[in-house]
Amino acid sequence: MTISMILRSQIVGSGSYLPSRIVTNAELASKVDTSDDWIVERTGIRQRHIAADGETTSDLATIAAERALASAGLKGSDVDLLIVATATPDNTFPATATKVQSRLGMTGGAAFDMQAVCSGFIFAMATADNFIKAEQARTALVIGAETFSRILDWEDRGTCVLFGDGAGAMVLRGSWEKGGNQDRGILSTHLHSDGRHYGLLHVDGGPSSTQTVGHLRMEGKEVFRHAVTNLAQVVGEALRANDLSAADIDWVVPHQANRRILESTAKKLGLSMDRMVVTVDQHANTSAASIPLAFHSAVSDGRLNKGDLVVMEAMGGGFTWGSALVRL
Repeated sequence: MTISMILRSQIVGSGSYLPSRIVTNAELASKVDTSDDWIVERTGIRQRHIAADGETTSDLATIAAERALASAGLKGSDVDLLIVATATPDNTFPATATKVQSRLGMTGGAAFDMQAVCSGFIFAMATADNFIKAEQARTALVIGAETFSRILDWEDRGTCVLFGDGAGAMVLRGSWEKGGNQDRGILSTHLHSDGRHYGLLHVDGGPSSTQTVGHLRMEGKEVFRHAVTNLAQVVGEALRANDLSAADIDWVVPHQANRRILESTAKKLGLSMDRMVVTVDQHANTSAASIPLAFHSAVSDGRLNKGDLVVMEAMGGGFTWGSALVRL
């Protein structure tokens, strides 16, 4: 009998970087009309990291990438594909990924940015996975990096308390597996977008529209409502595609937007919060960086282990949303 093998993208390394400056809720309360109690009760956030003056998205991304490569025992020259998921690039062009590529000593392959806001890392992971499955890349470096502090209106207490800066990275490498949901690697990815909701979460600037960077604007209640529905749906989609149930999940590594969203999503899926990796209290919402930051945190402290079934999910402006089901 012939055994059908399938090419899977396995996570062989991860890394992260957070700027050294920590801004607590108390510090924010001294500048805007808010309080530690108000922020914690509504979001679960207690602090966030803010990039230093002159510290760019590419700086954060490069350090996270170097650490991910070191954990995989690889060098930049081993990478065939580099994708940076970001909504806060260094420049309008060229891609931030090309700066990182140069700094890592990666001279072959391709490097480009992916823009799906908070869902960006899932979109980038799905793209890298498909490159590997098509045998157009063997080793991919996927990075989520953001300096959201640069696009916040620091007088808007409804948004400025929610976000932070940081970067996380994963190294993916192709491996031939037997086929089936017990394989190690990415089992499936699922991506969606709905541009009808563009105005509910956006930045009111850009080179074509206003020739300014602009500030983040959000209709919080509407975003919350859509997030819980869409995230539960896209996790269910991943499970059905692999003939699995919520009971099979060892860990959920979600986008770290708001603890109440995480709790509501877990409840909708029938999952215990004990199976959710939560870092929003320490990192706040770092957009495309939040999933790889949370993932590396859970790898570092021993929560995530070889063989675990992990689902990653996110929703962001656009709206965009997606999930990735991975067996480590």
